[in-house]
Amino acid sequence: MGLLTIGAFARAARLTPKALRLYDESGLLTPAAVDPESGYRFYDPEQLPKARLIAQLRRIGMPLAEIGAVCRLDPPAAAAAIEAYWVRVAADTAARRRVATFLVEHLSGRGTTMSDAHQELTFRHAAHCAAGAVRDSNEDAAYAGERLLAVADGLRGPGGAAASAAAIDALRALESVEAPAGDLLALLAGALAEVDRTVRETAVEEHQPVTTLTAMLRSGSQLAVAHIGDTRAYLLRGGELSLLTRDHTYVQSLVDQGRLDAAQAATHPQRALLVRALGAGGHRVEVDLALRTVMAGDRYLLCSDGLSAVVAHATIRGVLAAEADPEHLVRRLVEAAYEQGAPDNIACVVAEAVAA
Repeated sequence: MGLLTIGAFARAARLTPKALRLYDESGLLTPAAVDPESGYRFYDPEQLPKARLIAQLRRIGMPLAEIGAVCRLDPPAAAAAIEAYWVRVAADTAARRRVATFLVEHLSGRGTTMSDAHQELTFRHAAHCAAGAVRDSNEDAAYAGERLLAVADGLRGPGGAAASAAAIDALRALESVEAPAGDLLALLAGALAEVDRTVRETAVEEHQPVTTLTAMLRSGSQLAVAHIGDTRAYLLRGGELSLLTRDHTYVQSLVDQGRLDAAQAATHPQRALLVRALGAGGHRVEVDLALRTVMAGDRYLLCSDGLSAVVAHATIRGVLAAEADPEHLVRRLVEAAYEQGAPDNIACVVAEAVAA
């Protein structure tokens, strides 16, 4: 079979000529030939599978830049990339749904009571970082303040420590920003987008540093949570410990799909492989965002995987539930990691909400 006109090829691929022209201009699918006088495009029938793949990826909302990367992979790797992309989409959709639910409840008056919304609260807080027992460098960073809490974990290697430090430093400015609760998410999202750009600019030779980040920004009794990577945020309320974040790791995606259970995930050799981090991926950072209501007595823990990967959930709950101040609690949590061998660096922040 000879070359197909753009119209015939579009019909065979179930696309439009306009879409084919877009794919040509973006370098995704160039014609087999172009008439030098009319500029008319012709396609080889062997290009149909790629055209159909591109069309299907567009239908699930994948950006053109990521589609180009997927098309350059062999089938198994392409399948894994698509799988990881869809996990991100599902997580982002869930985060947006939580924000939408909060806004509906807040604006309709069905959410927190007026007394809760106007309760004067403050944080008692502490932060602590420690090098792992077998580490010769520390890429973790942490910050705790009256309004801002943050933990970052830079990928080990050139620039990892600088990346996590840059993430924390960029967020510090939010500590002094007076903003209504409705603006908290926008402030955090904007700050993380700026951090992402800053981290990308720290690339050295062929190495691109990346960092995870979990941060909380408070205004009154409202708390905005931003998260990317495998650092974590926990809440102890009424004696129950809840995980507020979801790890952006390859292994967690397998758990979400039912292909691994929690016990298998804990010992999987690729359990630290990230699918999202600041400085990695495409040009648009994808961060989980959520709004929560703070209650007096709440205790929040932000930590790197140097703690969460080795210290059992029940142990973390027991430490946080102890009658002690945040400074004692962060040190006890670090000790608990060392009792398990502390194979990785440890960063943790503890904050307790108290009536002002």
